[in-house]
Amino acid sequence: QLQLVESGGGLVQPGGSLRLSCAQSGRPLVYYAIGWFRQAPGSDREGIASISTSGDTIIQADSVRGRFTISRDNTQNTAYLQMNNLEPGDTGVYYCAVHDRRDASLQYYEYDYWGRGTQVTVSS
Repeated sequence: QLQLVESGGGLVQPGGSLRLSCAQSGRPLVYYAIGWFRQAPGSDREGIASISTSGDTIIQADSVRGRFTISRDNTQNTAYLQMNNLEPGDTGVYYCAVHDRRDASLQYYEYDYWGRGTQVTVSS
């Protein structure tokens, strides 16, 4: 059974950085497109970055473009989200998700498997 486990969240000051990891088990990551989503208290889940199965296509939400970078290491079955210049508005629970239809997408309904999330808090 495919499982996703996020790690790397925590408390960081504004302007700081974090790198989130998403480790997949049960089937090789190479077959899946990956998405990162976040949900702030009282808000809907927001798609923020996605990378296609091949890695050739990356899409990002305007809210994180230029600050966050999504990547994948198929040899390690792990995806990453490098987050720089963090702002208080980036606070929330961050989730990774995968689907096997190749294309990158920021739409949550495209995804079949989800991790349980990792908390990111940006505060001074």
